[in-house]
Amino acid sequence: MSLKKIRLNLARTKEHPNGSARHGYEFVAPLDADGHIDADGWKKAREKCRVRRFWGGEEEDIGHLVHRPGGSWAFRYDIAGDEDDEAGYRFGAHAFNVGEYVSIRDEDGDLHTFQVVTVQSV
Repeated sequence: MSLKKIRLNLARTKEHPNGSARHGYEFVAPLDADGHIDADGWKKAREKCRVRRFWGGEEEDIGHLVHRPGGSWAFRYDIAGDEDDEAGYRFGAHAFNVGEYVSIRDEDGDLHTFQVVTVQSV
């Protein structure tokens, strides 16, 4: 297991036909040799598994990568539990390798697609 800092930029949308480097996420997660999130590694390093959400001119959100019951992954910004998590769509099955695409359902329930643009050792 090795901790990686992963950057996701918004993929092409109607509003952003070329995608957007101003909308996305940076997060730290333990990845295995194939680029999949390592659940056992996450248990050992969960406090280091942080996320930063940046969305155009909005204030950045800082939170944690969480492994939810049933095995799904999400970003949690409100540790008290008053806000909804942003759920990664099939994060457990996706490889986080540069050029791959992943989807995240935001707190409003909208699904957005992102491209993995960097994966760096922490």
